[in-house]
Amino acid sequence: MFDYIVVGSGSGGSVIASRLSEDPAVKVCLLEAGGPDKSILIHAPIGVAAILPRKFFNWGFDTVPQKHLKGRKGYQPRGKTLGGSSSINAMLYVRGHKSDYDDWAALGNPGWSYDDVLPYFKKAENNERGADDYHGTGGPLNVADLRSGTPVSDVFTDAAMQVQLPTNMDFNGEEQEGVGPYQTTQKNGERWSAAKGYLTPNLNRPNLHVITNALATKLLMEGKKVVGLTYTQKGQTHDVKASKEVILCGGAFASPQLLLLSGIGPGEELAKHGIEVVHELPGVGANLQDHIDYVTAYKSSSRETMGISLGGGIDLMKGIMEWRKQRTGIITSPLAERGAFLKTDPSLDRPDIQLHFVIGPLDDHARKTHLGHGYSCHVCVLRPKSRGTVGLQSADPSAAPMIDPNFLAEQEDLDTLLKGFKVMQKVLDAPAFDHYRGKPLYEVDTSSDEAIIDALRSRSDTVYHPVGTCKMGTDPMAVVDPELKVHGIEGLRIADASIMPTLIGGNTNAPTVMIGEKGADMIKASAA
Repeated sequence: MFDYIVVGSGSGGSVIASRLSEDPAVKVCLLEAGGPDKSILIHAPIGVAAILPRKFFNWGFDTVPQKHLKGRKGYQPRGKTLGGSSSINAMLYVRGHKSDYDDWAALGNPGWSYDDVLPYFKKAENNERGADDYHGTGGPLNVADLRSGTPVSDVFTDAAMQVQLPTNMDFNGEEQEGVGPYQTTQKNGERWSAAKGYLTPNLNRPNLHVITNALATKLLMEGKKVVGLTYTQKGQTHDVKASKEVILCGGAFASPQLLLLSGIGPGEELAKHGIEVVHELPGVGANLQDHIDYVTAYKSSSRETMGISLGGGIDLMKGIMEWRKQRTGIITSPLAERGAFLKTDPSLDRPDIQLHFVIGPLDDHARKTHLGHGYSCHVCVLRPKSRGTVGLQSADPSAAPMIDPNFLAEQEDLDTLLKGFKVMQKVLDAPAFDHYRGKPLYEVDTSSDEAIIDALRSRSDTVYHPVGTCKMGTDPMAVVDPELKVHGIEGLRIADASIMPTLIGGNTNAPTVMIGEKGADMIKASAA
């Protein structure tokens, strides 16, 4: 028997478990479906290139065929280890635009405006640049500038300036718009995941019990109250009980999946799989939002870019030796070192596209490789209008969820992606790249919008930011209230990216850590 059970050790769960167990009188159990986060591929930042395309510490989900992407299945990598997706992501520290949180509050979520959440971003953060009006120091999540940037990343910034784009040294400061360097969740040249910051220093707490390789399969209910859950580990089934609350932190796919497996959700979906309706909640699995993204990649003769070659292999071995001795050099790179938040129309009140410049030639989430060197650039739509769903493929808890992002269902998303492609291409065509630019991996006829749109439909996919499937609010499709409590159910909260009512304009790791921090305070206040 524990006071609290936290399901999932990702960007929300690690925070919740750590903060609740600060009180030695409170017993906390943290369940993680993956294993420990000990691999060098996790802690060496450039290891993301090996983890992303393969099922190393990665669920590696596929979506259903996407109607508006020529029937292609999309790819959804998600973390399967302590730290969740914060252990396999590109470590970029981005909060989104201030107005994103004001939008949440305006949708009926008091306490979630930018002014309300900024203290939690600062509480979580140890920004090596120091504290100011927008940043904190002393928090568990270390935020750092890159220790060893690569010259081709500076070329991206030069190219942006040549086409008169504004520069910005802090995307999380007073203004988001502009081109500049990403700060990363790293410390001393290593990945600093939510687990590394919040769990690792506290694993010796006698009141914090972490169970890995434990797949949660069903919530245990007494009427409309959650009293624990069932999980499987090494083929054995176990029950664990909570005297106060269970907090789901499985993310935008696993949290709705566990609710559905437990009979909480839309009755029609449950009936398909012979699951008895415990509580009708139509919004479970609805409202899926994700950043639709297109990548342009070029080959290059320059070894300043990453790639597969004899010389590149020698450079990599030298980089490994440097990292082992000094924790500097190419191994510390998140690969996406520079980026931008830009407006496709100057009349907009905030950026509507984001760029990630990558120092290697990226193709199909690195699942396709090419000989030689190169570089690439992502462009994504920051606030897509399209909405998808997460459901069940079967009542088997070990089956992958049914994921349908419904990308580009709304014409406005396609229009924005098309405009964003043109902005990105303008930067990549700038003179600063003339010394580096070889042939593109995929030729795109830019003489007509139709030809560009054909390329967008042929190769666009996620940039790994699914949210919204257990959205926060008070409307009939809301799953949790502004206190993160599941509507109509006692003893159950959700504190992960699934509660976001709308997708923020940026990467989702930092906002999910913030949700964990704010959620932990709410839980403590309820118990007081």
